[in-house]
This record gives sequence, C-alpha cells and structure tokens, in this order.
Amino acid sequence: MLLGFLHWMGYGLCHQLPQRSFFGGGVQVPVCARDTGIYLGFALSFAILAIIHSGQRPRGFPTTPAWILMGLFLAVMGWDGVSSYAGLRTTTNDLRLITGLGVGFSAAAVVYPMLQDELWRQQTQDRVLSPLWRLLVWLSCIPLSFLFIRFVAPSLGVAYPVVVAGGILVTLTSINLVMVAMLPAFDRRGEGLRDVVLPLGIAFAGAVAEIVGSGYLRLVLERLVGRLG
Repeated sequence: MLLGFLHWMGYGLCHQLPQRSFFGGGVQVPVCARDTGIYLGFALSFAILAIIHSGQRPRGFPTTPAWILMGLFLAVMGWDGVSSYAGLRTTTNDLRLITGLGVGFSAAAVVYPMLQDELWRQQTQDRVLSPLWRLLVWLSCIPLSFLFIRFVAPSLGVAYPVVVAGGILVTLTSINLVMVAMLPAFDRRGEGLRDVVLPLGIAFAGAVAEIVGSGYLRLVLERLVGRLG
C-alpha cells in the first residue's frame, strides 16, 4: 500500500525513470533527482525563510542580488536539462539534484512573501532575504541540503521517499494557497494561525486533487498511446 501511494504521488508529475531517481531502503522516491531537488528545496527553503524571518511577516520580494542569483539557478537548471536531452552532453543525478535545489529554494523565496502579503491582516514592509546576512544564510543552506539529501537521506530507509512525498504536498499546497488567499473571504483576514486553517485546508485539498488528476491524465494518455501504437 505504501509503495503504491509513493508511486502515485509522482506518477502524474514526473517520468519516474529509476536510473534518474534516488532510493531509500530499496524504495524509489516518488520523483526523479531533479524534481526531488525542486520539491525538497522548496519545502526546506520555506522552513529556512520562516526561521530567519522569525517575528516578521515580510511582504516584500527579494532584493536585486537575490533575483540575479535565482535567475542564475533557473538558467543553470534549464541549460543542464536542455543540453542533456539534446544529446550535447551528459548529466548526472548529482547535477540534477543540485540544480533542482536551486530552483526549489528560489521558488519558495518568491511564494513566501506573497503568502505573507495575502494571508495576514498585518504584515511587515521588510523584503525577504534582506539584509545580506539572511541571503548568505539562505544561500549556504543549498549545498548543505544537497549533502544531506544525497548522502544522509538514503540511510533513512523508506522514510526518505516519504519525506519527498511530503515535499511535493508542501510545494503544491503553498502554491495553491497563494491563489486561495486571493479570495475575498481570506484576503488579508488572518490574525493568527487559527485563521489560516480553512484556506490551508482548501489549498491542501487542491494539491491532492492535482496529484490524483495528473496521475489519471497520464494513465489515460498512456493507454491512448498504447492503443494507437
């Protein structure tokens, strides 16, 4: 049952090729190495941002240096993916993981201030990843996350793919929450954690629906291709 759950978590989101994926306890993680980096990177970055901005609700987007770094992370991942698929060069799961982490970390740095601005009645005017020390702490966590995911997480056994599944849910729920929080009933209405339970629940339900729906869509497309073939 657990194996089926883990497989379905990434079935509609990723190709799930074994040679491009990591394993924990002999169990393949739900998504490939690059997507593992993206989803775990998002979840880790979100947690790190909450820690380094403790006591704040920064509504401002990152500063220009941070945007440059994030743009670079996206460009490097794009180059690694496109050039390898085009046959211009070969890549590795390590490169897929580290480039995915950069993009996952960056995505959270964009979503985090959006949620602060939309969810809470009172926010602070601070910019996320500002001042410089916050950017440096956040940046240093990317290689540390790579080392942990690559060399420590596999020793956790089946807990590793379960954590990756959790990262998928955190990422999709957070992105959905940006849209849910725009609804008039929730827009800047929150004063405490209790006030965000309902919009969070709606966003989570949406994430589950997206995972299930994308899985069934892939299933239908594969059957259709099989019949045409």
